[in-house]
Amino acid sequence: MAKVNKFLSFIRTILETPSLINLVLDSSFESEKKFKKKYTEISSLPQIDLKLLGKEIAGDIDTFILDGGSLITDLQLLKTLSMRDDINSYIEIGTWRGESVYNVAKHVEDCTTINLSKEEMKEMGLNVKYADQHGILSQKNPQIIHLEANTKFFDFSALNKKYDLVFIDGDHSYEMVLNDTKKVFENLLHENSIVVWHDYAYSPRKIRYEVFQAILDGVGKENHGYLYHPQNTMCAIFIKGKFPTTPFDDMAIPSKVFNVKIHSEEFSS
Repeated sequence: MAKVNKFLSFIRTILETPSLINLVLDSSFESEKKFKKKYTEISSLPQIDLKLLGKEIAGDIDTFILDGGSLITDLQLLKTLSMRDDINSYIEIGTWRGESVYNVAKHVEDCTTINLSKEEMKEMGLNVKYADQHGILSQKNPQIIHLEANTKFFDFSALNKKYDLVFIDGDHSYEMVLNDTKKVFENLLHENSIVVWHDYAYSPRKIRYEVFQAILDGVGKENHGYLYHPQNTMCAIFIKGKFPTTPFDDMAIPSKVFNVKIHSEEFSS
């Protein structure tokens, strides 16, 4: 009887506020179900150790450690990649406070970031303080190019350039990750380009299936073998080559411990 009452209560709530059905349809449970229906033989990406992705691992990271940002290990991944000899240009989709591009720019002079303009974000009804925080760190480096555009409509071919390292961290809906991934692979990559997606996972051990499916659909089946999940990050990476990997296990006993020394300093935008 309790289940029946709960169901009837649910129906009444949906009838009163029909838009709430989107919370159900867009839930992580529904995304996982859709993913497993399409990709019956893929459950996760193989995991790769960060030490295999660069000649040395970055140790110093600049971060605000606030909501909506990247993990320290996500930024460490990007900075480690930026220290490679073959990485001389970088572009990212989604700036937020600018932590990712700011860290990469410590080692790569040619850095570009693309984001909605503050005016467009405000017109969309987003919080004014949220809009105003975009790029507050990356703007400190005058060499970083800040482009304002909606990637849903932006013509990436107009950049007329191929990049060594690309970071996709914009709108995380299936539709927009698919849009950004396809456009990046069609317009911005050369034979040895590396692509990193943020929020492949909600946390290092919880996959975000709508993003995962968009990545697989966007890169094409021929590139699935070049996709990996860098350990201890929320990221997925596309990199040519075959590497030693370990299977994803959300209950695995930790194999490493991180020694983190934190120093803070005053910041003003």
